[in-house]
Amino acid sequence: MRSITAAVVHERGGPFRLEALELAEPGPDELVVRVVACGICQTDVHARDDYFGIPYPCVFGHEGAGIVEQVGARVAKVAPGDPVVMVSPSCGACPACLRKLPGYCYSSRRIKMGGLLRDGRAPLRQHGHAVRGAFFQQSSFATHALATEANVVKVPAGMPLEQAAAFPCGVNTGAGAVFNVLRPAPGSAIAVFGAGTVGLAGLMAARIAGCTTLIAVDLHERRLALARELGATHTVDARSANVVAEVRDATGGAGVDCSLEAAGEPRALRHAVDSLGALGVCCLVGSARKGTEAALEMVQIQHGRTLRGCVQGDAPPDEFIPRLFEHFRAGTMPVQRLITSYEFGDINRAVEDLLGGRTVKAVLRITAH
Repeated sequence: MRSITAAVVHERGGPFRLEALELAEPGPDELVVRVVACGICQTDVHARDDYFGIPYPCVFGHEGAGIVEQVGARVAKVAPGDPVVMVSPSCGACPACLRKLPGYCYSSRRIKMGGLLRDGRAPLRQHGHAVRGAFFQQSSFATHALATEANVVKVPAGMPLEQAAAFPCGVNTGAGAVFNVLRPAPGSAIAVFGAGTVGLAGLMAARIAGCTTLIAVDLHERRLALARELGATHTVDARSANVVAEVRDATGGAGVDCSLEAAGEPRALRHAVDSLGALGVCCLVGSARKGTEAALEMVQIQHGRTLRGCVQGDAPPDEFIPRLFEHFRAGTMPVQRLITSYEFGDINRAVEDLLGGRTVKAVLRITAH
C-alpha cells in the first residue's frame, strides 16, 4: 500500500482533517493519480453532511486533476506521466451507459457513494482499520487517488491542472445542461437560478449557443457582478419579492425560453418554472437532500412547459469534457474567472468561503506539478 495524506471527515458535518493514510494498490483496470489540484463542489459538502449515508471516517473529493503515476495491467488509455482529470464513474454496461448517458447509470449510487471500490475492497486504511472513500471512484481530497481507466480523461498539453480541476463536475454539469438538454436556439432568452460554478458554466454555454437575453439570479452581489462580466444581460437579486416579475420584465413580459435551476432550493425551482414562457423548458441540476419537495402550480406545467432533471451534463465525459476544454482554450469559456485557489491545508476555509458566497469555485492546490 502507498502512504498518502488525505482530508478525512470523522463525523457528520465535521471538519476536514489532513491525516496520513494508506492507499490500496490498483487493480487491473485501475490507476493511481498524484493529485495536483482538486475542485470543491457542493456535492462534497453534502457528503460531509451525510446526505448520502456513507459511513465515517471517509475521504471525499470528486474533481481531481493530476498526473498518472501507476497503472494496472489492463489500462491502455493512459500511461504514467499523463495529465488527467478524474470524472464521474459508471458501470459502462447498463442501458443508460449503453445510451452514452453515464450520469444515469443503474449502479451509480453504489459506485459513486458506496464508500468502497467496485469489487468491495476498502480503498484506504489507517492504523490497520478501513477508511471509507472511493467517492466517485477517486476521493481526490488527497495527495494520491485511486481511479478507474473509465473515469479519467486526458488534459491537453499546456492546460493548467489547477484550472482543469473545475471541469469534471461543476462546469460539465452546467454547460452540459445547456448544450445537451436545453439546447437553446440562437436569439433565445435564458434565466439561470444560482450563479455558482454550475450556473455560470451554464450562462457561458448559453452565450456560446447564441442566447441574446441572459439573466442571472443569485443571493450574492459578487456573483451577480461576475455574471455580468461573463455575459449576463440582466441580473436579479434572489431576495427580491418580485423575482419572477423581474425575469419576465427582462423579456418584455413573455418569459424565458429556458431556465436552469442550479441552486438546489425549492423556492428557486418554483421561480425557474414560473419564469418560463409558453413551451419553455426548465432544467433542474441543483443538488438537494433526499426528501426535499417543491410546490409547483399545475397550470404552469399544463401550458406546454417542461421540467426535467439532468445529471453530469447528459454526456459521456470522454467525448464532452474535451469539447469543454476546447472552448476554454479558445477563450469562449473563461473558467479561470470562477476560480479561487487554496492550499490543501486551508480546505476548511475554502469550504466556508464557498458556502458564504465569497468564492465561486474553490480549487485546492494539493501537490506541486
